[in-house]
Formats: sequence, C-alpha cells, structure tokens
Amino acid sequence: MSASLRECEPLTPRLLDLLISRSYLSDMTARPILTVPNPILKQISTPVAAVDDAIRALMDEMLESMYEAKGIGLAAVQIGEPVRVIVMDLEWGKADAPDHRAPRFFVNPEIIWRSDDLAPYEEGCLSVPEYYDDVERPAKVRLRYLNRDNELVEEDAEGMFATCIQHEMDHLEGVLFIDHLSRLRRDRALAKVKKIKRAA
Repeated sequence: MSASLRECEPLTPRLLDLLISRSYLSDMTARPILTVPNPILKQISTPVAAVDDAIRALMDEMLESMYEAKGIGLAAVQIGEPVRVIVMDLEWGKADAPDHRAPRFFVNPEIIWRSDDLAPYEEGCLSVPEYYDDVERPAKVRLRYLNRDNELVEEDAEGMFATCIQHEMDHLEGVLFIDHLSRLRRDRALAKVKKIKRAA
C-alpha cells in the first residue's frame, strides 16, 4: 500500500508499507513522501494515456522513494504526481531473503470483480506515518491494468496482495486508509501524525 508493514511476513495480517531500510536504485533520487493533511493526497488521480519512457522514469523514482521509506507499495500521488500509477513489492524484506526484490507496476488499475467475503488486515501507510489500524476489504479481487511494458493484464489477487492493491487504488481516488475508520480513530491518527511532525 503506500501501504506500510511493521513486519513483512508472507500473507499474514501484519500489513502494508514498511520494512527493512535500503535503497533500490542507486542512480535515482528518492522523493519526499507526502503526509496528511497535505491536500494533494485528496486529489483524484488522472489516467495515463500510455506507459512511455516518462512514465517508466516516474515508476523508477517511485520505487526508489518507496524503498527509501521502507515501504512495500506506493501510489504516484504520494510523491506529488496525481496520475494513476502504483508500484509495489511484496517480496522485499522477507526474513528468508531480505535482499530479494520483485517490483511490480500497475497503471490505470481497475477492479473488475470483488468477492463478497471480507478480510481484516492491520494496515499502515507511508502518508500516515507510525499509525496502524484494522480495515476490512474484499478478500479477493480481479484486476485489469497496464504493466511496465504497456501491456493490458488481468489477474486475480488475494491475501496481502488483494489488500495492498486496494489500499493503493484508494490513493488514486483521494482516499486514505484512515478514511475507512470511525471519526474517533481517524482523529487519533491525525493527532499522532501532527505530534510526530512537531517532534521532528
């Protein structure tokens, strides 16, 4: 997700963007990740006409920013680019192979089917640092998107993959995971982020 995981155990309910610190693309510069209440995060991202070299360069910057921030998922709007592009790496930082990376790319993603069954996961987000809470989402979804080579792909997602892609796709609509919480819990998250910023 711009998701943030406190631990990266495969398919466990401990979730979305965190992990082992380390930069991935040494020739790219990590960009700052926007945090609440930055209004850009509430923008609806625009579709991409085609995956060209400029979009691939953006993807590389997103990956560098994601790894630098210890994340496993990132939407372009989180670095100030409100276009419908997501990068993700659910393999990075696993205990049995901490250096293994398997980045994935999703452009103009759509959910064309979702299961009735819901699955709770404890989510976090690089744009809401150091706050985690449970969110229920469809346990399985079917996706349609363009990949890095501008090819149209359809595939099914479940487990952490399903949760993470739905979390990141929320960003494309200007929605944060805390928007799924009660007002009390959302206010608690915002207060924590403000406290972190004051202490920085």
